[in-house]
Amino acid sequence: MTNDHIADPIQMEVFSNRLLAIAEDMGSILIRSSFSSNIKERRDCSTALFDARGRLITQADHIPIHLGAMIGAVEAILARYRPEDIRPGDAFIANDPYLAGGSHLPDISIITPVHQDGEIRFFCGNIAHHADVGGKTPGSTSGTSRSIFEEGIRLPIIRIAREGQIDEDLLDLIAWNTRDPEERLLDLRTQIGTNQRGGAMLLALIERMGWPSVAQSIEDILTYTGRRLRNRIAALPDGRYRFERAMDDDGFPGEIVPIVCTAIIEGETLSLDFDGSGPQARGAINLPDSALKASVYYCVKAVLDPGLMPNQGSIDPIRISAPQGSIVNPRPPAAVAGRAVTSNRLCGAVFGALYQALPPESRMASCNDSTSAVSVSGWHPQREATYVYPESMGGGAGAFSDRDGMDAVHVHTVNSTNLPAEALELEYPLLLDEYCLVPDSGGAGRFRGGLGMARQLRIRADDTIFSARSDAHVVSAPGIDGGKPSGVTRIIRNPGTANEEVLHSKASGLVLRAGEVIRVETLGGGGHGAPNKRSLAALARDLREGKISLGAARRDYGVDRVAEALAMRDPLAG
Repeated sequence: MTNDHIADPIQMEVFSNRLLAIAEDMGSILIRSSFSSNIKERRDCSTALFDARGRLITQADHIPIHLGAMIGAVEAILARYRPEDIRPGDAFIANDPYLAGGSHLPDISIITPVHQDGEIRFFCGNIAHHADVGGKTPGSTSGTSRSIFEEGIRLPIIRIAREGQIDEDLLDLIAWNTRDPEERLLDLRTQIGTNQRGGAMLLALIERMGWPSVAQSIEDILTYTGRRLRNRIAALPDGRYRFERAMDDDGFPGEIVPIVCTAIIEGETLSLDFDGSGPQARGAINLPDSALKASVYYCVKAVLDPGLMPNQGSIDPIRISAPQGSIVNPRPPAAVAGRAVTSNRLCGAVFGALYQALPPESRMASCNDSTSAVSVSGWHPQREATYVYPESMGGGAGAFSDRDGMDAVHVHTVNSTNLPAEALELEYPLLLDEYCLVPDSGGAGRFRGGLGMARQLRIRADDTIFSARSDAHVVSAPGIDGGKPSGVTRIIRNPGTANEEVLHSKASGLVLRAGEVIRVETLGGGGHGAPNKRSLAALARDLREGKISLGAARRDYGVDRVAEALAMRDPLAG
């Protein structure tokens, strides 16, 4: 165990919560003030604070995959500029995975230095997923892009503001390379203003505490967090633990692509090795370095210590290695727009590896380990502009040893909300026909995997363009300890009609006519324990609530047990 010294534990705890409150307040400002539905309604954004050395001090609870991109942007600033060349009121913009540590091009970071007494004390950071940043397909997230040059405007680290003055020429250049420049202009201005507000709150904190106390508290929280994580690792049995998940394909129809994680525990050291993972994808599901790191940091925190403070101390004890030229460490200019589906599948592999070092009762069956995202675009007659509607859909969570998995939730590194039906139909010329759970989508078991969800859209205008970036249409979520696997995801065009068509998971640039329908049905989570151990009361409740069909129940749980459950559901039956 480590014996790092902490000067003032009480002040450290208070200070840590003050910083977190500032980051969360920044997030609230960003969400409330944004123009696009993807930020103000779906909350596809994140905020974080860094010290002058670029170390993460805190991150608000938003989108885990965003963390790596903000770290990458701050590192790119410090690599390119000397501190004395960064002036109060400057702000920097970036999105590129290869040039500025980004995640994918729609995620645009704004990083702003905070000066006090002529010195940089902090960096405020926020990142937001913009509905479109150009590229070959509306939404800039086509799963079939073959290089990053097809995915939109690339932004290395650039000053977007100089000494408090926004560079209007640069702002216009970015906005007019997208399909909805009004949204981009308004949301980017909101991002810049959010950091200004965060900086003001940090200066007030320094004024209250004094810089020496602030500096000491920063060291204390990083020391404490690092010690706490190393202690968690040291409590695990040394060894090598391997788990494998797989992608349906590499963005185009073909063979499945393995995602392999080997967790190596040696004393206080945790190493995660992804050797054995598949080659760099032809399509846009490659996972860039920043997204790989963010995925791993999230997994370690979630499995080993969910209450761990999100800062540099929770990062430094972890070692990551991935073969270059693989799907989890691509060479430029590989396409990365659909990296979220790979990130979630990789998290499933990391969870599976780490769970092997934990007691059996702490283990969880595999979650849906995916995200099904769609982009719909067309002409908006009221705004007289092109609209782009993005949506990402969750699925079922895996079952635990003592309870069913949650239904219809985002898992792992995607943590946005859904766009409510009322907001969708108000904002866009679309109708939401149905929004419901998918029966039989969760794996059977003593405890059942959570159910996936269905979302069915009706198109109201000709020449509407639809694209998807999804996975798990072939590879389901496995169960554990005798639990059964989940169902799979389906995207269906015009379901229930003579023109019904089951689409590929990376369908891109489909032109739809008014009246056509797109239905997405996502997979559930894996089951935990043998199905014949499920209580009759739980089985009766599933049947009563329509979460499993009678046919599936008889197949998975047995005809006799289903008959007993039905008798419990309706004592007068038979």
